[in-house]
Amino acid sequence: MQEMLRVENLWVSVDGRQILKGVNFSINYGEVHVLFGPNGAGKTTFIMTIMGFPKYKVEQGKIYFKGEDITDKDVYERAQIGLGVSFQRPPTVRGVTLRRIIEIISDDKVDKERVHDFSEKLNLLGHLDRNLNDGFSGGEMKRSELLQLMAQRPDLVLIDEPESGVDMENIALVGESINTLLGKDKVKDPKRSAMIITHTGYILDFVNGDRGCIFLDGNIVCQGNPKDILSEIKKSGYRRCVECR
Repeated sequence: MQEMLRVENLWVSVDGRQILKGVNFSINYGEVHVLFGPNGAGKTTFIMTIMGFPKYKVEQGKIYFKGEDITDKDVYERAQIGLGVSFQRPPTVRGVTLRRIIEIISDDKVDKERVHDFSEKLNLLGHLDRNLNDGFSGGEMKRSELLQLMAQRPDLVLIDEPESGVDMENIALVGESINTLLGKDKVKDPKRSAMIITHTGYILDFVNGDRGCIFLDGNIVCQGNPKDILSEIKKSGYRRCVECR
């Protein structure tokens, strides 16, 4: 399988504090990788660094996307070449409606009929003309983020805790929508890939991961089948991972 993303010896600091410590990682076209780890382990820092947010300072290492060195590219440049992100806690943007942000993101790649269908699937038709995330519940924010990704259609989707703030009834809807986004509700898309951060693992009841990675203290310490990893975490927490390390 052809490699989509490669990260080499990545060291990253935030506000002068070292967070990532020599991470090596790769993901192939069409794969879904699931990132586990306790709070503060570096998972969110990892995907925010891949997306290029300036708060996350690369001290050492390289990031390659579709064969191109993107280590020093700006966020908008990475979005243009096929990277997209769903935030754990997306910001509220007053003065810009959800409909308008979708129009900006899609850049005519997604027609109005498909936007309507996506919005209906995500139960967001009544939110299209509201300010972005203004007064949205946690679940509505997550669905709004997924709707924006459906409009953008990135090649690599970075999803930070899709279950966070979502009630049990809507986790299934979020999971089904991720599968739609990835094209895995029909025939497996050989091009679109995803990295999903999860604490609870509930999303794995709806989305199949190809590989799981455990972050501890700023690095990947274990890789394997996501459901096997989750089962071990449920039994022993991350203590077993520390012992193995």
